[in-house]
Amino acid sequence: MAARNLLIVMMDELSREGVGCYGGLALTPHMDGLAAQGTRFEQAYTPSPICVPARAAFQSGRGISQTGCWSNAQPYRGEPAGWAHRMTAEGWRTVSVGKLHYRASEDDNGYAQEILPLHVAGGEGWVHGLLRRQDHSAFDCAGFAAAIGPGEDPYSDYDRRVRDAAVAWLGRESAAARDRPWALFVSFVRPHYPLTCPAAFYGLYDPRRLPPRRFDGARREYRHPVLKALRQYFDYDDQFPDDDARQVARASYFGLCSFVDSLVGDVLGALEASGRAEDTAVVLTADHGEMNGHHGLWTKMVMYEEAVGIPLILAGAGAPRGLCRTPASLLDVHQTALEAAGLGLSDADAALPGRSLYALADGAEPGRGVVSEYHDGGAITGITMLREGRWKYIAYAGFAPQLFDLQEDPEERRDLGLEDRHAELRTRLHARLRTVLGDPEAISERAFAEQAARIEALGGLDAIYARRNFDHTPIDGAAGSGALG
Repeated sequence: MAARNLLIVMMDELSREGVGCYGGLALTPHMDGLAAQGTRFEQAYTPSPICVPARAAFQSGRGISQTGCWSNAQPYRGEPAGWAHRMTAEGWRTVSVGKLHYRASEDDNGYAQEILPLHVAGGEGWVHGLLRRQDHSAFDCAGFAAAIGPGEDPYSDYDRRVRDAAVAWLGRESAAARDRPWALFVSFVRPHYPLTCPAAFYGLYDPRRLPPRRFDGARREYRHPVLKALRQYFDYDDQFPDDDARQVARASYFGLCSFVDSLVGDVLGALEASGRAEDTAVVLTADHGEMNGHHGLWTKMVMYEEAVGIPLILAGAGAPRGLCRTPASLLDVHQTALEAAGLGLSDADAALPGRSLYALADGAEPGRGVVSEYHDGGAITGITMLREGRWKYIAYAGFAPQLFDLQEDPEERRDLGLEDRHAELRTRLHARLRTVLGDPEAISERAFAEQAARIEALGGLDAIYARRNFDHTPIDGAAGSGALG
C-alpha cells in the first residue's frame, strides 16, 4: 500500500500512563481519537530509556549497540542513514519541526529542511554522564522538585512554536506540494520536565484525588547494586519535602500530557483541513516514558514499564483498526515509513531489527522479542532488556538479572530474578537476548571502551568537569541545545 504522505508525531517522556486510551490517568482526547481510527500497539518499547540514544535508533532503524550512540554525549551525526535519508533520496519532501537532539543541523540527518531544530548542547551533549566508571557522585537533582505546579516555562513556549510551525506548514506547504509526496516529523518536548504546567491544564487534576505512586520499592529492590547506584545518582525523589509535593508533581505531569495532547489535536486538525488526511499515514509515539514517582523513581534511565514502555499508534491511510499485542519498538518506524511510502525494502533494510507496523498489525511475528539498552549516567554497568510474551528479562552485565511476569505482575512488584524455580526460564531468556541483541557483557564493555575514548577526545576528566553540568534541555532561541532528554 502507498499512503503517499507520512506524518510522524513524537512526544518527549510520554508514558503509557499519560495517554487515556492506554488506560492512563491523563485526559488525551486527541490521541485517543487517533487510536480509535487506527491500530494501538499495547506493548511498544523504546530502544533506550533516554533521549539521544533512543532518537538515534528511531532515525536509523538500528539499536543502540549498532549506532554507537550510547549516551547523551554521543549524539547521532547522520550515520547510519535511516528512513528519512531514503525518502529524501527517492524524491519525498522531508521536513522536521521541533526537537531532534542530534549533533547539529550541519550533519545530513535525513531531512531536507529542519524547522526549529533542538540539538544537543554545543554538539557535545551531557558529557558528565560519560563518567560512569570514573565518578559516581550524586547528580544534582535539587531543581527537579522545585519546578512543579501551575505556571509557564520555556518548554511550553517552545512547543507552542513547534505547533504553530507544523500547522503553518501543513496549511501552506502541503497544499502547495500536491505534485510531490512529503514526510513531516513533528517533535514536541512536553511532557518532559521541568514539571511546570500551564495553569488551565494543571487545573484538570486535583493532586489530592490522584492515586498515589505505586510501590516505592526503597527497602527491597534497591538492594540490587545497579539499581541502588542509579537511585543514588538520580536522587530526584529525595528532593521532595513530603508526599503532598510528590502528588503536585504527578498532577503537573498529567497536566503536561493534556497540554501536549491539545497541540497534537491542532496538528491533526491542520492535516484534516489541508485535504491530505485521506492519503497520509500517521504514526504517533514517544522517545521514552516517565517513572512519575513509581518505584520511588522519576524521569527514566531504568527498565521498568513506566520508563521503557511507550505509546505507539498507527493511523491514517492503510492502517487497520484495532489493538495489537505483539511487542513493538521505535525501531519498527523505519520499515513502516518505507512501506507507507510504497518503497521496497533493500537487503540492508530487511536485515534491520525492526518490522513494519502494518505487518505486525496484520498478525506477523506474534512471538517476537524486542529489546532496550541503557549505557548512560548513573549506570555502573550495561543494562539490557528483553520483552518476550508475558516475560520481561533485564540483564545487568556482571550482576544478577531481574525477571518479571507482566501478565501476573503488571506493576513489577515481584522480582523473579533470583528465584530457583525460574532458573531454566532465565537461562532461556538470556539466550534469546543474546540472539536478538548480542552478548550483554561484550556490549557493556564496548560501550565503556568507546566512552573512554570519547572522554579523551573531549580533553579528559578535568575538561569535562570544567563544562557546565545540567539536568534537562535548555532552550536557546529558535534552535536550542541539549542535555538530558
